[in-house]
Amino acid sequence: MVQPLASGTHTTDPAPAAVFDWLDEAAELRAEAGLTRRLRSRAAQDPVLDLAGNDYLGLTRHPAVTRAAAEAALRWGGGSTGSRLVTGTTALHTELEEELAAFCGVEAALVFSSGYTANLAALTALTDPDTLIVSDAYNHASLIDGCRLARADVHRAPHSDPQAVREALERRTQRRALVVSDSVFSVDGDAAPLAGLSAAARAHGAALLVDDAHGLGVLGPGGAGALAAAGLAGQPDTVATVTLSKSLGSQGGAVLGPRRVIRHLTETARTFIFDTGLAPAAVAAALAALRLLRAEPHRADRTREVARGLAARLTAAGLRACEPDAAVVSVRAPGAEAAVAWAADCRRAGLAVGCFRPPSVPDGVSRLRLTARGDLTDAQLAEAVRIIAELAPEGARVG
Repeated sequence: MVQPLASGTHTTDPAPAAVFDWLDEAAELRAEAGLTRRLRSRAAQDPVLDLAGNDYLGLTRHPAVTRAAAEAALRWGGGSTGSRLVTGTTALHTELEEELAAFCGVEAALVFSSGYTANLAALTALTDPDTLIVSDAYNHASLIDGCRLARADVHRAPHSDPQAVREALERRTQRRALVVSDSVFSVDGDAAPLAGLSAAARAHGAALLVDDAHGLGVLGPGGAGALAAAGLAGQPDTVATVTLSKSLGSQGGAVLGPRRVIRHLTETARTFIFDTGLAPAAVAAALAALRLLRAEPHRADRTREVARGLAARLTAAGLRACEPDAAVVSVRAPGAEAAVAWAADCRRAGLAVGCFRPPSVPDGVSRLRLTARGDLTDAQLAEAVRIIAELAPEGARVG
């Protein structure tokens, strides 16, 4: 046990392992609160019907995508070998950035090793101590962490409330301002009022940063994303971040926006400068998926159709399912322990579903989170609804 001394120094227990005894106590507290998390390995050919992953268009195992990844690994090697500014930029990276920018209707794009690092880069490089960040209360953890790492003042705005954003901007004393929001929120799958947020930002000389992780490939014409759907793609005061690990079935992330913004991030963003570049195999897979989406734009329509159908069937079964704006459908559970048990029962019955509970949910309400993949058949949807409804715990149904 550590004993503080009057001088401010400490004397320690001679047992080296004792320094981490507090971790066991913290684990016990999480267990008591029903917040224990465990890793679960899955086989390459998992027989379970997957409504838990984020493969929105069903492209992760598409032959064109897997073949592109394999060929890139054989040609370029297993990794990118270094930072993007040193040796980590291949011709594939450049191709993906050019085609992604063109598809989304923006001037330029910059690929990162993950959507998380893309968000950290955008928030820390586009702000300074004389900046006010107005961030939606339900934003993803990567945006929240980016706000914490930024040197700016941060205001947490009520969820999807452009008027509250406008009022925060009216009160600001900082020289610059940045409005930050998910395009589609990952818990309930509701879409942000991007037109209203853009109007509020523009009225007060603020920039708009949108995390379009759940919009790319699902929303907008042919899946071009939420900014395209809102008529904001290519605007000079608007920046988007995306992941390559959802609709594009690969791994990585990107920042999309005006060319001068991309140049600034290339020269200043720490998660770009000091991070190893995305592996060529992942870049090639994302590029192949993007080309498939361009050639088959109906995939985005099908994903939204599946989401609406899934929500309607669950609601008809008496469950509290959200009305989806994109591919995410959530079903409310009566509590955290009930949600965990419900998800575990579903898996044993052959269905994988996500389980969101505090502190991962900003409103404190536990849920099952379902992914409406575009490649799911009507028979698979019916089976998924049957399992979820039959195993629903007491208190999960309306009334």
